[in-house]
Amino acid sequence: MSAREQEAASLVEQVRERYGRIAEGEISGCCGPQTSGCAAPESAVALGIGYSAKDLARVPEEANLGLGCGAPLAFLAPRPGETVLDLGSGAGLDVFLAAPLVGAHGRVIGVDMTPAMLARARANAARMGAGNVEFREGRLEALPVEDASVDAVTSNCVINLVPDKGAVFREVARVLKPGGRLVVSDILLDGALPEAVEKDLLAYVGCVSGAMRREAYFALVGAAGLAEVEALRDVDYLATLIQAAPDEVAALEKRTGVSREEVLGRVRSVTFRAVKPPR
Repeated sequence: MSAREQEAASLVEQVRERYGRIAEGEISGCCGPQTSGCAAPESAVALGIGYSAKDLARVPEEANLGLGCGAPLAFLAPRPGETVLDLGSGAGLDVFLAAPLVGAHGRVIGVDMTPAMLARARANAARMGAGNVEFREGRLEALPVEDASVDAVTSNCVINLVPDKGAVFREVARVLKPGGRLVVSDILLDGALPEAVEKDLLAYVGCVSGAMRREAYFALVGAAGLAEVEALRDVDYLATLIQAAPDEVAALEKRTGVSREEVLGRVRSVTFRAVKPPR
């Protein structure tokens, strides 16, 4: 294994470990540069990134862990009878929001690599009696999903945690049916991050330093064969964190010696759409 592969494997394990701790309730979570968890209530974080109070009232509190950087499902607009795939489904928030929209003849599949998250999501599904949802263990670079079997794919602040993002988009193109659609919320960069933030492991597992420049990221989407890429929502993510989790932003400043003014405007929460061209 090369040094680069070893580094990527180490990052994956760090992410798995942290999200396992969140799932087991050892720390709370937000998609920010925290050391011990997001200090803000999960509902406040979810409302701050775009979910509505009505959304949150429809799912168990245990499904909302304060993770994510957007609310992509509203833009995905699942339809009755569709099969929807959620990449990095966590405790199941977006899966459970999609389930009534696809109805009894549709299906929602969540894929996650963290066993503790899968256990929590499956317990939530049993509690809700959600018979049209399924949670599968797997990596986003090798989805446990059949070719051309999915109508729509979504993900919320997870792809930026994957070292090989191009592989994720190739997998999305593989599993989507011709004409299928992708709507993702993710962290993108408009400008370079200070070196201290780029190298900070906690910032990586908190979604910030793992992010790519916007142009390079969307080039990977296109290279995978996905087309008609369109940004639907684009906000300053650090500004959102300052409002929802100010203590965590302060912790990043203290740890790296980088002030928020040096980063404001560069770290973006972007929700975008792409489609797989019809045959």
